Amino acid sequence: MKCIKIVFFIFLITACAPIYVVSDFEKDTDFSKYKTYNYYSDIDTGLSELDFKRLLNVLDNQLQIKGFRLSENPDFYIDINSKEYPQEQRSTVGVGVGGTNRNVGGGVSIGIPVGQTKITRQIVFDFVDEKGIGLFWQAETESAFNPNAIPEKRESVLQAVVEKMLAKYPPETK
Repeated sequence: MKCIKIVFFIFLITACAPIYVVSDFEKDTDFSKYKTYNYYSDIDTGLSELDFKRLLNVLDNQLQIKGFRLSENPDFYIDINSKEYPQEQRSTVGVGVGGTNRNVGGGVSIGIPVGQTKITRQIVFDFVDEKGIGLFWQAETESAFNPNAIPEKRESVLQAVVEKMLAKYPPETK
């Protein structure tokens, strides 16, 4: 029982990794006219094939919850791009050597990284109206990525990314 509590606690902590979302949009866009969507046929996300399928399933489910419909003749197309990169190491241990001789001094210091390099995944979602104004909404997300995560964990991270991204659509205009 204690082992289950520890595993649950670790899962809870890792599940709370921050997801950052930044969005932008064309200011004169009437978002109420967009009801149907589809994906570009030549989409190259940079994700593994399995993660790409997971992302599309999650995105389809969330868009349908928001009232959108997948269509062969859509109001807009969705393009997705992603990249992964190592996050900067901020934890280091400093080792220093120094010496003085009356009024003369000198020293050497080296920072040694502590821990593993963390990987960040950036995903960019573009909503494009090919019959009208072109790109009208874009969201860029960043989140921690564990390439060794189990499929359920990968899907839950993608679920959180898509939910947070779509929380900014349609944008609030002032």
